Amino acid sequence: MKRREFLYLASGALAAAPVGAVVGQPARTFRLATLTQGAPITEKVPTGAILLRVLAQRGYTLGQNLVVEASGAGGDAERVKQMARHIAESKFDAAVVAGYPTALAMKETGVPTVVAAGAGDPVATGLVTSLAHPGGNITGISDVAAILSSKRLELLKQAVPNLHKVAMLWNRNDLAMTLRYQSSAKAADALGITVQALGVGEPDDFEGAFAAMAQNQPDAILMVSDTLTILNRKRVFEFAAARHLPAIYENDPFVRDGGLMSYGADVKEAFERAGALVDRIFKGAKPADLPFEQPTRYLLAINLQTAKAIGYQFPTTLLALADVVIE
Repeated sequence: MKRREFLYLASGALAAAPVGAVVGQPARTFRLATLTQGAPITEKVPTGAILLRVLAQRGYTLGQNLVVEASGAGGDAERVKQMARHIAESKFDAAVVAGYPTALAMKETGVPTVVAAGAGDPVATGLVTSLAHPGGNITGISDVAAILSSKRLELLKQAVPNLHKVAMLWNRNDLAMTLRYQSSAKAADALGITVQALGVGEPDDFEGAFAAMAQNQPDAILMVSDTLTILNRKRVFEFAAARHLPAIYENDPFVRDGGLMSYGADVKEAFERAGALVDRIFKGAKPADLPFEQPTRYLLAINLQTAKAIGYQFPTTLLALADVVIE
């Protein structure tokens, strides 16, 4: 079926009694869907592997008492809505999603949903009533944009002491990311940094953003993460390298993939906690009663290979703070 990017159903007999099974009664198989606007969260990608590991630790084994269907829309917002409807029609017990558009699509289905990452402030976007009492079918891991925006800019200023103007790239069609950009712009203003606002809405818009930066070059770039910017990250890396521009991103996968530096919530922790929330839903908890959680671990990641390529040298004081260093 075209709506499904990836489906993995491991075969085999129910060799062990699943979580919550009663002796003498048929064993229950739990059904979990994952959905993103980008690439599917399969067991072959780090986040999918983390999710399955956490569930396995809690007694859910793929092919025995757990079925997982992973879907990704490849950047197509309309397909997200179609896939969300498919998940609802197929009677999944729960869904794990990344990103605001997918969370919004799942909210409209009523399926119990855990936001693992990337959905911004769920209260500000209207996904939930409050962090403590979500009140609907959505729970998960929340964003702390105000704190993170200030910290990212402070770190960027440490990396670029003469930082006066920063270009900010974000998806202007994503409400959650627009709010995150606004938080970043407010933090920049408090630090006396001028913002070059470069909202993009589709892949072709990046050329216009690059042209604007080429004509009026900033001192550095800050990129807000969503499906659009993630899918076009290599173009941003290449532009920054060609212009010898320092750039900061929102989490360490960007740095592992070639970005210069990042600061943000630990993605591993986010998906571990998402798995724990799924377990609670499988056991009967309602998302409406499960408070949104906030990250507890934040990582500063630095790529020395990229720094060398653009002729940049990190201050030793900043290197000493790094949690992840790519050499």
